[in-house]
Amino acid sequence: MRQKLARVIGGVAMLALVAGGTACSSSDDTASGDACGNKIAFFGALTGPSAALGINENNGVKLAVDKYNKENADCKVELVPLDSQGSPDQAPQLAQKAIDDAKILGIVGPAYSGESEAAGPLFNEAGLVTITPSATRPSLSEQGWKTFFRAVGNDFSQGPAAGNYIKNVLKADKVFVIDDQSAYGAGLADEVKKLLGPAVVGSDKVQGEGKQVEFSAVVTKVKAANVKAIFFGGYYQEAGLIRKQLTAAGVTAPLIAGDGVNDAAYITSAGAAAAEGTILTCPCQPAAEARGTFVEEYKALNGADPGTYSDTAYDAANILLAGIKAGKTTREGLLEFVKGYSGEGVAASYKFVEGGELDPAQVKVWAFKVVGGKVVPDQEIPKS
Repeated sequence: MRQKLARVIGGVAMLALVAGGTACSSSDDTASGDACGNKIAFFGALTGPSAALGINENNGVKLAVDKYNKENADCKVELVPLDSQGSPDQAPQLAQKAIDDAKILGIVGPAYSGESEAAGPLFNEAGLVTITPSATRPSLSEQGWKTFFRAVGNDFSQGPAAGNYIKNVLKADKVFVIDDQSAYGAGLADEVKKLLGPAVVGSDKVQGEGKQVEFSAVVTKVKAANVKAIFFGGYYQEAGLIRKQLTAAGVTAPLIAGDGVNDAAYITSAGAAAAEGTILTCPCQPAAEARGTFVEEYKALNGADPGTYSDTAYDAANILLAGIKAGKTTREGLLEFVKGYSGEGVAASYKFVEGGELDPAQVKVWAFKVVGGKVVPDQEIPKS
């Protein structure tokens, strides 16, 4: 599931940008003179095997839009959900759907790296700004897309951090690395391999997107290697099944995985007993530590606690809404607003640098651990 912002204004000040007043500001960006009737979209999996993280994010965006509309009742913004099912194959058609709706001024997403690769060129050509709360493949910011922005650190931060955790906390000197061949999973696994070097004594690839459910071949390889830790680059559905089958085969080495697995749905897939002790990294803080009243408001609206990337999606939506509030009601105007944005949200401070990355100084990587059937914070991982 998975650089660059500076602390300039407080969280209250950022919300004030969105909340102040009851109607959209006038601006030269408003071509028709009517600044209302505008839309933002969420682009990510809302159904299918990768839906849990997408639902977390969409619920964060819903909260941002709900609050904005209550405070700007005379000039509401509509949220358009674009369900990609996390599939790169569906992404271009879905991107074109968003592009064809002239009222959609900005996108929160795409949520995943593979669909971002597929949709990014279309959004760039259309000048439609996107802020992903969770797509972490480093190459996404190297495509020359002027419309791409990232509200989290990329795998150049997460991969080495996961490797450092394996090396320095788990002190594992024999590691097996598995990935699902996705843009995200393979890239993250490669970064872990670079950090661990000769400690990686074996590696293998599996199929993602729900295409594989039986993993006996890789389980046999891991068991034969007699490793002290296993790293998986991919998403929670396959990770859960691999963990379950490893445990059934008597493999007790801990599984470490990235933010694409950092969800309670992993525990459901693996089973609580097999999942116990799994380490999950994320270039994000625990959602429960989000600033202000975010946690309480999220739970009141959605009937559940915020999950991984609920807070970064909320912040990404608020950046777009702040631009609309400031009268940036054309795609060109909102793109320029985001490009020059700096401010503080509930999850982080935001300033975008080269390639639309988050300022590295603002990136934190946390390790989470499955304990007693729940994903709980373990520790922030030092940058080196």
